Amino acid sequence: MLQKTVLLLALVVQVLMLENGLLRTPPMGWLAWERFRCNIDCDQDPKNCISERLFMEMADRLAQDGWRDLGYVYLNIDDCWIGERDAKGRLLPDPKRFPHGIAFLADYAHSLGLKLGIYEDMGKMTCMGYPGTTLDKVELDAETFAEWKVDMLKLDGCFSTAKERAEGYPKMAAALNATGRPIAFSCSWPAYEGGLPPKVNYTLIANICNLWRNYDDIQDSWKSVLSILDWFVKHQDILQPVAGPGHWNDPDMVPRWKGRSPAPPSVPSQKPYNHHPVLSSL
Repeated sequence: MLQKTVLLLALVVQVLMLENGLLRTPPMGWLAWERFRCNIDCDQDPKNCISERLFMEMADRLAQDGWRDLGYVYLNIDDCWIGERDAKGRLLPDPKRFPHGIAFLADYAHSLGLKLGIYEDMGKMTCMGYPGTTLDKVELDAETFAEWKVDMLKLDGCFSTAKERAEGYPKMAAALNATGRPIAFSCSWPAYEGGLPPKVNYTLIANICNLWRNYDDIQDSWKSVLSILDWFVKHQDILQPVAGPGHWNDPDMVPRWKGRSPAPPSVPSQKPYNHHPVLSSL
């Protein structure tokens, strides 16, 4: 019995440490959250609401304005895209704002040489109150994202316990690998545990996640940007050794302050985002 248990544990560790070959460099692209937040009022604000239209427009901008050719290939959906779960428990996008579904959006992104990222949460609901990925839904949601041809999953941690996160993030990594589709895995796990050892085991996390949030969300101010910079510099001796091809620190987005000066350099001029490629290696 003991021999069988040891063999089973070895197989589990092997699955969790499976190298998916993704994110050999820090990801760059566009993310809706910092600029558009959870704006779901498409009746009053159709150009700025979280919708299929918005993501198709931003896909066009990345492809046509030259950003894709510079490496900005990820088009990432954040919170507030979910409508509900169906009778079988499967996630469904909001039917009014995403009338053609997520697979359609993935196909559109792929046709332009881009990759589509999507958002969920390791708790009973997302940070904005939409259905989350509870432990019993991990495999189902992973299979759903793979069927939709999604290329990255950001898994947040609102409304979850430390125990649920410790079980859920490794479980999702294994479930994504089991789909057979290459899906980069972005975890928020360390940020919910304080970002530092001993509560955070970065050796373990680097074998589970391609990318992980360490610290606070960035806000629309230089004060916020500088606070994140200061935190990463202060703790770089801990963070730098665990970063490398396929596994990166994630200090959140770089906002682009349209119409304001100064603005961070080398960021798409069309709205807000680009993962910090330099800080990711710290």
